[in-house]
Amino acid sequence: MFLIRDLVSARTWLAFTHLVASWVIGLLFFLIVAVGVTIGVATIPLALVGLPVLGLTLRCTEWLAAEERGRFAVLLGERIPAWPADPRRGYRWLLIPRMATLTSRQTWGTIAYGLLGVVVSTVTVTLILCTWSFGLVMLTLPLYGGLLPGGSPVIGDWAVHGTWYLTSAAAGLALLLAAPQLTRSLAVADTAFARWLLGPPSNLAARVTELERSRERVVDAAESERRRIERDLHDGAQQRLVALAMELGRAKARFADDVDAARNLVDQAHSEAKAALTELRNLVRGVHPPVLTDRGLDAALSGLIALCPVPVDMQVEVPVRPKASVEAVAYFVVAEALTNIAKHSRASHATVVVEGHGYPGTLHVVISDDGIGGADPNGAGLAGLADRVSGVDGTLSVESPSGGPTVISVVLPCG
Repeated sequence: MFLIRDLVSARTWLAFTHLVASWVIGLLFFLIVAVGVTIGVATIPLALVGLPVLGLTLRCTEWLAAEERGRFAVLLGERIPAWPADPRRGYRWLLIPRMATLTSRQTWGTIAYGLLGVVVSTVTVTLILCTWSFGLVMLTLPLYGGLLPGGSPVIGDWAVHGTWYLTSAAAGLALLLAAPQLTRSLAVADTAFARWLLGPPSNLAARVTELERSRERVVDAAESERRRIERDLHDGAQQRLVALAMELGRAKARFADDVDAARNLVDQAHSEAKAALTELRNLVRGVHPPVLTDRGLDAALSGLIALCPVPVDMQVEVPVRPKASVEAVAYFVVAEALTNIAKHSRASHATVVVEGHGYPGTLHVVISDDGIGGADPNGAGLAGLADRVSGVDGTLSVESPSGGPTVISVVLPCG
């Protein structure tokens, strides 16, 4: 039943149509590539006349490659990813290709597809046409065999009759039942061939996609951090500096007639100045503390833990200091995690473990607490941490069952 259903299946006939169309388009592709590349290369010594010819040929191959990707998607439902945009590729003065275009794997893959595609499609079309036609001819041979000029088919010196008709019909039926599977298999092989030459390596496409998403997350995280810094400056240090300026102005006005009152105003201004310095120092520490650059993670995290209202045990074992961007992300993760623990966890104790593995290896950061748990990985705080971590190709995992404990684990590549 399944074999008979395959004979009338839309997938089978779409694959058949695709393979026949591949031969037609492959012939056009071959002519454009063979003629254009040959003329272009041959005429380059003639005052570089061949460069525009090569440029026009490569543009045509790019359009045909895009058409092929669309045809595979429409007829077979197979998506062949396009190469990611490369700003180095392109053309000068409309048609003259850049060196990066002439030497790229994308260009040579498209040219190879144009030269080899017609060979592959000729083989596949020949196979499917022979299978379908021979199967149909052999299956229907008993119906028209007696109407042939000799009264029956003749193979060599032997006339076909009797049981040969039954054998022919059985063989034809077998070929027809096998033809849909062969057609689909050849379509799958053709897809693999096209993906190999027209598309980027699968890991590259996935990598580019992930980098695009990571870039978006990093940009969003940076914008959010910028707004936070602006808000903290406006609501904190800026207000204190405004108050400081007002106090100094009032003190200046009082010096002439009331020295004691002026002295009190100066004392208040001095207090405001110290408070503003403290807020600015805390703001700088939250962005990138100088001690992190000067002395590394151990000293910087020790300063964080000293300011945390929750008791924290810390263990830092980093034999080789990682690069600055990784250190900054690790510091930010610990700082944000300790802030969340102090605000939301109701924890009585927390632990921070930072370990470096191998060289350049990875940096593992684990922050845990004995609080009430229930942290939401998709919440604004943890989502921001994940964005920061993804910006350096790291990974973040959160385990926070209701009732606790909460464990935040981060792996940062140091290479």
